[in-house]
Amino acid sequence: MKKQTKAIRTQTKKTQYREHSTPLFLTSSFTFESAEQGKELFEETLEGNIYSRFSNPNVTEFVDKVCMLEGAEEGIATATGMAAVFASMAGLLKSGDHLVACRALFGSAHQIITQILSKWGITHTYVDATATEAEWEAAMQPTTKMVYLETPSNPGLELVDLAMLGRLKAKYGFILNVDNCFATPILQTPIDFGADLSVHSATKFMDGQGRVLGGIVVGRADLIAPIRFFARHTGPSLSPFNAWTLSKSLETLDLRMERHCSNALALAEALENHPDVAIVKYPFLPSHPQYDLAKSQMSAGGAIVTIELEGGFERVQAFMEALQIPTLSSNLGDSRTIVTNPNTTTHAKLKPDEKAALGITPGLIRISVGLEHVDDLIADFEQAVTVSADMLKERV
Repeated sequence: MKKQTKAIRTQTKKTQYREHSTPLFLTSSFTFESAEQGKELFEETLEGNIYSRFSNPNVTEFVDKVCMLEGAEEGIATATGMAAVFASMAGLLKSGDHLVACRALFGSAHQIITQILSKWGITHTYVDATATEAEWEAAMQPTTKMVYLETPSNPGLELVDLAMLGRLKAKYGFILNVDNCFATPILQTPIDFGADLSVHSATKFMDGQGRVLGGIVVGRADLIAPIRFFARHTGPSLSPFNAWTLSKSLETLDLRMERHCSNALALAEALENHPDVAIVKYPFLPSHPQYDLAKSQMSAGGAIVTIELEGGFERVQAFMEALQIPTLSSNLGDSRTIVTNPNTTTHAKLKPDEKAALGITPGLIRISVGLEHVDDLIADFEQAVTVSADMLKERV
């Protein structure tokens, strides 16, 4: 059975009411049939629900679906994507450990590594996403416990060679932890390339409509166990309602990603041909410097397009004012197209040299391409580029 079918047909066992759609289990706790059953549940000699901070049928259904899509043994869901990222590190790393990370990371992941893990005596080394195998290998230390990365990266859409890191993992024995949020398991399954963990902000494409927060870590059972212990006792649990929403959303993820990707490619091609757009980056554009790598490890290019406009933030302001369809927001992965300026929003806390290393310029715009008709999107973006260019020329 194909995973698209399983994403639709996987659900909790029917109750005595014979419902067709999984019901909401909005309860903080679960009862015991006897004192002996309670004892066995807490001893973990019997499987079952005790408390919704630990597990809940809605959460379990969501986790089961993502594990199936990613080809993972087990998983744990969290309240947000950053809770999942943090749990995947904090549950496995200890003082004295060394972390190697891709330099191109979401701002909050960067803050966790540099401001929080560092206080616990966990050191780190950053490596460029486009680094060679030898450069990645040079970053390894005897205490290296984990390699963490995003591919494609946020917001620069740089790719990391997963097969190459899979080879290094086999040699050095580190935990390979991949943020797969931008690609989703529909376009890329890092575990197939040797990853041990795959992390998602389910808030993004898994929900796909900007409704709920959620996160998830899936992977090897022996690694999920300590992450589950950490999450169980620190409490970043996913709510049953959000889990129910996310599980239903997974039923349409394959269809939505197909439209996201076709719209994004068409928009990227149109903007690349516009004389007033300085740079366009999209993994499945032949002009992308890692186009061949993208084609080898992704089935499509994803929903994110980045462009750079000359004229700095003043040009960005004019461009965004001229747009009619997109929403201005720091979120992404929505059915509605969203634009943001990472320099002043998602990556605003980074130092100037850190921004420069990631290619985050004042004129950079991240586009999360939605499900609107692509002709409407192309027409709107093209007119906004032209209008903002003309406004800038007039001011000059």
